[in-house]
Amino acid sequence: QVQLVESGGGLVQPGGSLRLSCAAARSIFSINTMGWYRQAPGKERELVASIASGGTTNYADSVKGRFTISRDNGKGTVYLQMNNLKPEDTAVYYCNAEVVAIGMQYWGKGTLVTVSS
Repeated sequence: QVQLVESGGGLVQPGGSLRLSCAAARSIFSINTMGWYRQAPGKERELVASIASGGTTNYADSVKGRFTISRDNGKGTVYLQMNNLKPEDTAVYYCNAEVVAIGMQYWGKGTLVTVSS
């Protein structure tokens, strides 16, 4: 069982910043890739950013240059630093963790980010 708990969402003005955190409970298996997805009302869930255990990162084109994903493997925590936020970034952001050893993915319950003036 892997439990993911997100925090850091909130209401910010365009151009503002937020940092999301996701803490993973200890797993009997190693967590491989961790990432952040988001889902806006009426839209499908999309990948925002991911980071492999070795540090390789991947970003959606829409956030590249503005968002930075990082992780602390020892703590089992992944972060998403979001700068220069735009109204179109408004969504529920979900933490994701992949455990390849058992072919499973886990999801947090989500944290709401609202970008509005």
